[in-house]
Amino acid sequence: MSRPVKIRVDRVGKVFGADGGAAPAALVDVSLDVRAGELLCLLGPSGCGKSTLLNIMAGFLAPSSGRVLVDGAGVTGPGADRGVVFQEYALFPWLTVADNVAFGPRLAGAPAAEREKVAARYLDLVGLTAHAAKFPAQLSGGMKQRVAIARALANHPAIVLMDEPFGALDAQTREVMQEELLRIWEQDKKTVVFVTHSISESIFLADRIVVMATRPGTIKEIVDVTMPHPRDRSSAAFVALEREIKRLVREEVAKLGVT
Repeated sequence: MSRPVKIRVDRVGKVFGADGGAAPAALVDVSLDVRAGELLCLLGPSGCGKSTLLNIMAGFLAPSSGRVLVDGAGVTGPGADRGVVFQEYALFPWLTVADNVAFGPRLAGAPAAEREKVAARYLDLVGLTAHAAKFPAQLSGGMKQRVAIARALANHPAIVLMDEPFGALDAQTREVMQEELLRIWEQDKKTVVFVTHSISESIFLADRIVVMATRPGTIKEIVDVTMPHPRDRSSAAFVALEREIKRLVREEVAKLGVT
C-alpha cells in the first residue's frame, strides 16, 4: 500500500542575489514527493543545492519560484512539526547538555520529571549520559553535534530534516550513529530528509536517494534502495549500487572541473 505524501516540493527554484542580478540559480524546477515515514537522502557534490532545498523545506528560506507543502499546507516559515539538525551545533552555551536536550520539551510545557526522562533517553542514545552536567564549551566538536541531534529528536517532530549531522564524527562513531538513527526511525517512523556527501551513508540509510545535479541545481535521478535493513556494506548488492551512484555523482563533479 502506497504511503501518503508528507512533503511535496512543487517546481521549486531558488536564486540568490539582489536587484535582479545574474546570479546562477541554486535550484531550478525541483519537484519531489517525500512519503510519510520515509527516510530519504539528498546526495550530490558541493554546490548542487542540497542544503538550500533542505532549508526551504524547513521554512528558513523562501523559494524564488514554486512551493513546498507539508500535509497539504504551504510552508511559510519554520514549524514545530519539523525538527532540524544543522552542520553547526547551535547549542545554548549557558545551558548544560541535559538542559539543551530538554529545551524543546520545556518550551512545550512538559513537567520537569518528563523533561528529565526525555533528556536522559536521548543522551543515552547518543552516548553522552556521563556528560549531562557539562556545558557545551567543555565538549569536543563531535560531542556537540551529538547533543544537537539529541535535542532535535527530543522535540518529537513528525519530520526530521538533517544537514550532514554526522559529518563531524569519526568514522566508527558515525557508523554507530547511522545505526542508532535507523533504530529510532524504525520505532517512530518519522519522515526523515537527510543531506549527505557520503554515497555509502546514503545507501546504508535511505529508502530512496535523490541524486542532485549541479549547474543548474536540480534532480538528476531518484534511486530506490530495496535492500532490507540492516544492510551489509560489503554485500554484492550494496557494492554494486555504490558503484552506480558513484558514476552518477562523478558526472556532476566533472561539471565543476574537479579532478
